[in-house]
Amino acid sequence: METLRPSDSKSFDRLHPEIKRWIYQKGWTELREVQALAIDAVFETKGDIVIAATTAAGKTEAAFLPVLTEIVEDHSNGFRVLYVGPLRALINDQFFRLEQLCEALKIPVTKWHGDVSDAMKRRARERPDGIVLITPESLEALFVRRPENIRRMFEKLSFVVVDELHAFLSSDRGVHLSSLLKRLEIRLGRQPRRIGLSATIGDLNIAAAWLCPQDPPSVHSIKVDTSGAELKLQIRGITSPVPTVGRVGAPSGEDIALRQVTSHLIQVMRANGNHLVFSKRRRDVETLADMLRTTCEESGFPNEFFPHHGSLSREVRETLETRLKEGRLPTTAITTVTLELGIDIGSVESVAQIGAPRSVAGLRQRLGRSGRRPGKPAVLRIYATEYELDAKSSLIDRLRLETVQSIAAVELVRDNWVEPPSPLTQHLSTLLHQILAVIVEYGGATAKRLFEVICGPGAFGAVDVSTFEKLLHDMAATEPPLLEQSSDGTLMLGRLGETITDHYEFFAVFKTAEEFRLVAGGRTLGTVSLQNAFGPGDFIIFSGLRWRVIDVDDRGRTVRVESAPAGRVPRFDGGEPGPVHDGLVAKMREILLESTVPVYLDPAAGAHLDQGRKAFRQAGLASQPVTIDDDQILLFPWRGTSTLDALRFALRREGLSVTPLSIALGIPAKDRDQLSAALQTLRDATNIDGAELAELDENLQRAKYDQYISRELLRKAASLDRLNTQSLPQVCGEISRGLEAL
Repeated sequence: METLRPSDSKSFDRLHPEIKRWIYQKGWTELREVQALAIDAVFETKGDIVIAATTAAGKTEAAFLPVLTEIVEDHSNGFRVLYVGPLRALINDQFFRLEQLCEALKIPVTKWHGDVSDAMKRRARERPDGIVLITPESLEALFVRRPENIRRMFEKLSFVVVDELHAFLSSDRGVHLSSLLKRLEIRLGRQPRRIGLSATIGDLNIAAAWLCPQDPPSVHSIKVDTSGAELKLQIRGITSPVPTVGRVGAPSGEDIALRQVTSHLIQVMRANGNHLVFSKRRRDVETLADMLRTTCEESGFPNEFFPHHGSLSREVRETLETRLKEGRLPTTAITTVTLELGIDIGSVESVAQIGAPRSVAGLRQRLGRSGRRPGKPAVLRIYATEYELDAKSSLIDRLRLETVQSIAAVELVRDNWVEPPSPLTQHLSTLLHQILAVIVEYGGATAKRLFEVICGPGAFGAVDVSTFEKLLHDMAATEPPLLEQSSDGTLMLGRLGETITDHYEFFAVFKTAEEFRLVAGGRTLGTVSLQNAFGPGDFIIFSGLRWRVIDVDDRGRTVRVESAPAGRVPRFDGGEPGPVHDGLVAKMREILLESTVPVYLDPAAGAHLDQGRKAFRQAGLASQPVTIDDDQILLFPWRGTSTLDALRFALRREGLSVTPLSIALGIPAKDRDQLSAALQTLRDATNIDGAELAELDENLQRAKYDQYISRELLRKAASLDRLNTQSLPQVCGEISRGLEAL
């Protein structure tokens, strides 16, 4: 039997004997660095801990090896560890991993989410013990439907483990979870230790503030970069025809581009192990999966390419996940973000990205799926599509921004840079949700009590009393009302509040679209949006296969289908693309200014980069952030989404017509004098009111319950969470000087 390295022996010796035996049985010859550091941190500190490391670094074991050692001798009733994960699939995966480890320790492990039977949940409520793995939504369901059980179930709670912490830091679900954990601590009258597990993030101080808002400096941070594996990468240039109008039945430029991608994926991935191909849109996932499958069939090959996205049924997704994990057959998953987080799908040979990454953090997370085996490199391919150029091509097309953004993202990954998360400070939709939830939990509450439970340090620490009172007023003013107030000041649910909270969809703070369920031979394939007008005889593509609609049950929202030789991809509901950070856009400008050509570009991508740089120089953008293209003045602030949106709204407020164009803004050339005056006004402004700018946002109501909130509050929230007005004077000064120089 091999022994662990001497540097690990101190940490190893602290573990329970059964855990040591488990480690030997697994054939480990050493603890990983993150595991040794985490073991010492759990035993030597008393506060909360953030463990940040790349994918497959062993973060789960890093947290649970010492945590299990701490709780193994305590046989009192009640859950001792609460694990919260963002995905049901991740919870299922962690359940099997922990069950093996906990079996010898006789520590029960319970998974708790929407797919777990009521009988299993009832047994866990009656005899809580060991570890419970749960989603935020199921934890909310406990508070709302079983508040009397909370204290008894968690009175012995010692640890809260939050997995994929980076996924919670800048999302409405993260705000929700933070509020839930605060409500749990209020119920218990104490604060169990929190351990956050995260992929590498740009600023651990933000993670610490989320984990322990009362005292962020007390959080012990562990950051280990295990991304030292060799990286093989390529950016491949794809050329697409410019979209045309009136060619009925002709393939779209997007489909022509995807056909080129299909050809290359077949070359490099078929019969060559497991791979992941990431795309931004479910439509493209289905289109690409269909193209790959039909190409295999036409060539006489068995199909190895399968879709994976949130609209597919759990059964369909899990079948693919199992096939990947078992690794017996070569398999490529065409996926959205659903396989980005840490579900164990085994080792993959390579990762591909369709289109330029909008997030360096997301690209790092995806890249971490490859190169896990010793001696095997991580392999990344990015397919960057650009339009064909002609004499009428716009400057935006000639700059080849898809290629430039792809290069910028890769270079930032190589520089070990990643966007710092941007925590939400005024997420009023989730605040409204929590007000309703707490009233249900306690059966009613005064405004003062609600503020104490929900606000203060934590998720809604930036919400002041005035904003809170205005929101309560908005909730009482809906028709019918969300809230009502009794004569003694107690706030209770109004008729609308009762209706909303009495439905299972209330447990989630995010929108869930109304959808049809697709059924083939009694098996549910998944769901698609009601915006699709299906009728008998229609043909569709779904789950990578082609179907003909047999019949549609509008009342039951069910579409029965059968196998067919043809189909088209249905429309999917989807959120807006995520924001782009200042750092990524600044890197794009740097790439355009340089002359060196990265060795990882294929000839087509290299040609696209050369074209983009020539257009950049010819437009004068190397020396000034403004140029003229035909009848438009183009402004290039070289800033991210929050600044670009603030500038767009500010110029519109000054009476200008503004068109968003990727990372630029377009102004009619005839309005040059008006633009010059507006820029000078904004340059000299000492205080730009972001709430006034937000009034011009065409999509102010974005979140689930925004429809019940006054525009005044929504404007204020948008100005704090989505618009960077502070940089406007500097940006406008730079553009103003450039405009004068034209």
